[in-house]
Amino acid sequence: MNPKHSSSCPFTRRSLLALASAAALVPATLPSLALAQGRRALKVVSPWEVSNLDPSKSGFVFTRLEIAETLVEVDEQGLLIPGLASRWTPSPDGLEWRFALRPTARFHDNTPVTAEAVAACLQRALVQPGVLRNTGAQQIVAQGSEVVIRLAKPFSPLPAFLAHNSTLILAPAAFGSDGTVQQLIGSGPYQVADVKPPQSMRVRRFDGYDGRKPLIAAVDYLAVSRGETRGMMALAGQADLVFTHDPVNFARLRADRKLKLQLQALPRTIYIKVNAGHRFLSDVRVRRALSLALDRSGMANTLLRTSEAAATQLFPPGMAEWHVRGLTPLSHNAEQARQLLRDAGWQAGNDGVLRNKAGEAFKLTLRTFSDRPELPPMATAIQAQFRTVGIDMAVAVGNSSEIPSGHQNGSLELALLARNYGLVPDPLGTMLQDFGPKGGDWGAMGWHSTQVSQTLTEMSQAVDAKRRSALRGSIATVLHAELPVIPVAWYQHSVSASTRLSNVSVDPLERSYRISRMGWTA
Repeated sequence: MNPKHSSSCPFTRRSLLALASAAALVPATLPSLALAQGRRALKVVSPWEVSNLDPSKSGFVFTRLEIAETLVEVDEQGLLIPGLASRWTPSPDGLEWRFALRPTARFHDNTPVTAEAVAACLQRALVQPGVLRNTGAQQIVAQGSEVVIRLAKPFSPLPAFLAHNSTLILAPAAFGSDGTVQQLIGSGPYQVADVKPPQSMRVRRFDGYDGRKPLIAAVDYLAVSRGETRGMMALAGQADLVFTHDPVNFARLRADRKLKLQLQALPRTIYIKVNAGHRFLSDVRVRRALSLALDRSGMANTLLRTSEAAATQLFPPGMAEWHVRGLTPLSHNAEQARQLLRDAGWQAGNDGVLRNKAGEAFKLTLRTFSDRPELPPMATAIQAQFRTVGIDMAVAVGNSSEIPSGHQNGSLELALLARNYGLVPDPLGTMLQDFGPKGGDWGAMGWHSTQVSQTLTEMSQAVDAKRRSALRGSIATVLHAELPVIPVAWYQHSVSASTRLSNVSVDPLERSYRISRMGWTA
């Protein structure tokens, strides 16, 4: 452990400098708004930048701040409920779905939410990066007050896909003549007052919202990439609501009486994305050896501060429909890893690094990013664990965008990331993105399973619950055996909130910050 984190002094020189920097930054970047009864704006800090106004790029930020809405919403139990659509019905053959709109919904420019406006947004989303293209939608049209989606073949989870942030509905006035998003004009309880990409955004209460009116009138949002700085801002009272803390700061945050720290298990898994097309990694014995080299329990206890985070398979227990009881748990066995590597033709050189028959050293680079503060230290731990079995792995900490770009240009070898299976309420949406015939930016690379692809297709059409359950299990079993991605840990989401806030809760699907439910304490 780094000695600066074990010191009894609450602030080291480095952290004091970070705090000073944060304190200097906040007044310039998060100016207060004049609120009723003199109440200031709620200050929200997270790692996530507003890189673009397009929902296909930054839609998750806009849903979390409740700026824009989707046709379908999700309740506390993960069940689908009405959003902009008040109801939806499929045709008997499953090839057409009708979505009736909430009649009182209005955009922030006070124009009504019409079927024409919704259809235009979904038509655009269909050709943009996102989940809608995986539904088989062929035509999206407006008919009166309904939006009609026609499919090439039945796709039973369609409503769940229409809860994804890439399908956010914006007003016609949000788009320029070239079809790009020029203004963020949604229909949620908060509207944009100002946005300065990529770092900050101000939102205020939309008085024309047709649902429950928020108690908090204004919110200032700031993206701060360094976990240490976010923690210092929370401790100094420079932010009221802070998301995604470095686990090494949990004890310090818990000890502060002005804060309440909440941890929430999410349907998110930290895993190693493997380029299975790489000549060193194409052999499944090598991928299994990498898995066996991992001390998951040690990393969970030391770095994540919770033993329950050690992943024994890809899907966490909270994903009951995908978590397969009876699968042999992923385990740590360095000697077995070495034997598998020898079986695959690798022998240790004089320097301890493995070499193949061509004399090539087993050297790879793992990419990761610091927006999730636990990833870089986990990458360092993995580097040391791989070294014990003869693999020389470098760690490159950069931007998260370097992982999908490395996938696209073929340069990626390994990557450490955290994948959320709740972005579409039916995880099938993420699975289709990650493990389809061509893999996915955040999923499989250089790996394809005809069985998995066919099963995913069958799942998208299956209606019978028992059949869908069996299909889920077969997919999880193949991924467990083939390891196109290597699970490391199940994710614990962290949020600190000022005790001046009431009704703070954590969304287990990370769809919303739930600010509209919060209030200020007296």
